[in-house]
Amino acid sequence: MRGTMMDFPLTLPTILERVGKYFPRVEIVTRRPDRSIQRSTYGDVYRRARQLAESLTRCGLERGDRVATLMWNQPAHLEAYFGVPVAGGVIHTLNLRLHPEEIAFIANHARDRFLIVDDVLLPIYEKFREQTRFERVWVTSFCGAPLAKGYESYEALLAQAKGDFTYPAIEENEAAAMCFTSGTTGNSKGVVYSHRALVLHSFAEAMVDTFGVSQMDTLLPVAPMFHANAWGIPYAAAMVGARLVLPGPHVDAESLLELMENEKVTLACGVPTVWIGLLNALEKEPHRWKFAGPVRLACGGMAPPEGLIRALDKFGLHIIHLWGMTETTPLATAGRLKRHMLEWPADEQYAVRAKQGCPAPFVELRVTRPEGEAPWDGQTVGELETRGPWVAGSYYEAPETAGRWTPDGWFRTGDMATIDEEGYVHVVDRSKDLIKSGGEWISSVDLENALMGHPAVREAAVIAVPHPKWQERPLAVVVLKDGAQTEAEELRSFLAKKFAKWQLPDAIVFAKEIPRTSVGKFRKAKLREQYLNWNWET
Repeated sequence: MRGTMMDFPLTLPTILERVGKYFPRVEIVTRRPDRSIQRSTYGDVYRRARQLAESLTRCGLERGDRVATLMWNQPAHLEAYFGVPVAGGVIHTLNLRLHPEEIAFIANHARDRFLIVDDVLLPIYEKFREQTRFERVWVTSFCGAPLAKGYESYEALLAQAKGDFTYPAIEENEAAAMCFTSGTTGNSKGVVYSHRALVLHSFAEAMVDTFGVSQMDTLLPVAPMFHANAWGIPYAAAMVGARLVLPGPHVDAESLLELMENEKVTLACGVPTVWIGLLNALEKEPHRWKFAGPVRLACGGMAPPEGLIRALDKFGLHIIHLWGMTETTPLATAGRLKRHMLEWPADEQYAVRAKQGCPAPFVELRVTRPEGEAPWDGQTVGELETRGPWVAGSYYEAPETAGRWTPDGWFRTGDMATIDEEGYVHVVDRSKDLIKSGGEWISSVDLENALMGHPAVREAAVIAVPHPKWQERPLAVVVLKDGAQTEAEELRSFLAKKFAKWQLPDAIVFAKEIPRTSVGKFRKAKLREQYLNWNWET
């Protein structure tokens, strides 16, 4: 017996029509390259996204064609987020922070047909222009510069629309968007998001126990729209009609704090390095910034130190720790406290909030070892595996990666983790970042988070370095706060309060900065290369 419900597809045109009908006057605030503020509305985005869809169709866009973007977080990018997929195309966001050759490889592998690029980013495009095969390239007027010779205008493209666009009959499992992984373990791999996955993911982010995105929110997506869909925020925000604040290219602490104060931001999302920068600015001038109320900070990409969570709480900025990947669209878990935990002592609550949290509804997780699934004891470490309606089932045209999925359909994440009796996930490390010393495993993440709890330490990365006796030993690279001083032995003594002697870094080096990936994570592969021949005798 079948149910009597309508067979109604979960597709992005429904979200676009909803925001156009019910929230056309809701504001979108954008910081432009010259730092000026631009104010527009969802009504503008609705109208222009439909113009884009019609104009691309007139230019020959066919179902499944990829339209690449090389753009900052700004309204035209939001227009493309909707305009391309509602026309039956696939929006492919190119990561502008990658090396030009890597961007060219990704565009060619995806077989991108068209490109929309911000005028301010043309110098980056010029570096790989000759290596790609775009049929047409349209340039936005984000910084207001005159149209460069040899390029087509994005505004002229929209002007081709006559207002007679009709949505194609899109099936919910058709491709809507594409994003490539950051390529930290080889060439980047493509993930193709379906309409259904994006819609369900948006519902999940609107839940109070995850991001809690609502029409009452003012959202600041610091996470770039060119990576993992800005964590799905643009689609979720449009679905509920939340006010958006787009930072453009300005993601320094001062710019973000100014936007948070002036625009009364209630929810922002970004990696821990962003919030570390905010904390440093707040501690330097604790009375300068005034927020209208508590601000939720969705934090992912790498684990935020418990000390960071505690310190930001004092300023009314409350971190929601989450875990996800490009392959999970990306929300998979959220570190919210359960009701009975509200009665726990503060230290126990912070310990829970520092974990990656419980899975969102319909996301399933397990930790596996060679002998089978690990128990939920918070101690047994294994590889974290996941499955669900917005988890990738394969990579785009990469049959050599089939081994990333188990025979029974779980995605092998490469993260080593535990699950406690409450169901909270604690990611111990990436499998490639675990340190194996004398047959025992040491978590680089746990050491890093503890080091960043020292009052003199701004950032810390811990890596495995070959050792003649112990196979590998931990080496810590530390960046101190401005004006702060400390010694290696002081930091080792600080760590000794929480770690066994054999777990402590044998060497601590001080650096001006730690290399990062294109999305702000510590680039440990670069550090391992830099310290590969470390002389332990010195």
